[in-house]
Amino acid sequence: MLRIAVDVMGADHQPAELIQGLSMAAEEWPDVQLIAVGDEAILSQYIGSDSKLKIQHAADFIRPDMDGAHAVRRNKQASVVVAATLVYNGEADAMISAGNTGALVSAGFLYIKRLDDIKRAALAPMIPTVDNVGVLALDLGADMDSEPLQLVQYAIMGSAYRKMFHGMERPRVGLLNVGTEDGKGNFLSKQAFELLKTAPINFIGNVEARDVLQRNCDVLVCDGFSGNILLKAMEGTANTMFSIIRDELSASFWTKLLALPLRKRLRGIKDKYNYKSTGGGILLGVNGLCFKAHGSSDALAIKNAISQARYAIKNDLLNVIRSEIKKFDVKSDGK
Repeated sequence: MLRIAVDVMGADHQPAELIQGLSMAAEEWPDVQLIAVGDEAILSQYIGSDSKLKIQHAADFIRPDMDGAHAVRRNKQASVVVAATLVYNGEADAMISAGNTGALVSAGFLYIKRLDDIKRAALAPMIPTVDNVGVLALDLGADMDSEPLQLVQYAIMGSAYRKMFHGMERPRVGLLNVGTEDGKGNFLSKQAFELLKTAPINFIGNVEARDVLQRNCDVLVCDGFSGNILLKAMEGTANTMFSIIRDELSASFWTKLLALPLRKRLRGIKDKYNYKSTGGGILLGVNGLCFKAHGSSDALAIKNAISQARYAIKNDLLNVIRSEIKKFDVKSDGK
């Protein structure tokens, strides 16, 4: 039986919507034991004694507006910490949280611990692309101050992920930069570029943000500061464009009439770039399977995050990454 702990507190729709997602997953995958982590008094209102879901009590949770790293250190009874502890103690094979991102990263790093030889963890969600294949991007916000060697480690872990999850024999690794020419960028980019050239990965060089949605690479490597800006810029642009299109097509009777044949196609485009379809991103670099779902996740998004975690457990992703790191001998001390 696969065991997945889900922090159902701290998200925008906690906890009822998230528990519905757990129930949907429990019905579809009977090989998974789902553990809802949160205040037992609250969760028991939604989870009956005959439910397939298990409740793990956590007296508190970390709110979205809190300093996640600080709160995790102070509050060991927070739901995200309890979920991470279950993974560390071997009582869960993976964890998922849709709550505070900083809290999840800190809980993963402090309580699950990092993989041997890995210096920092990286958030690695999939960015949708026009060909429906997607780009795995990391780091998109786990660590704001990266070093060149960290980017090499991100590249190795990202390559291993795409090989296992998506069957890519030689995933193309690109370094996010302000131009594609060699020698472009700031000090971090230039140093990382030289290291990536010597790494045993399929490094294709610098890539620009404007081409990411065209899948100019399969693994996009960047520091957490630049990556988080990229992600939020893409989300904001997509939301704004769909809002403009909606307003224009509903401006008059005639535009509404013209929009009718396009409605299904437009909905399909919107769904392609919807976070609910992927479920979330993985936190790579910690010694356990740890997934971050979107803060606004609904039941479907949580179910898809569980599907992602289930696949990672069944295919032994953690040991695949360990093997790749050991094989390449990329150590946090630079040796």
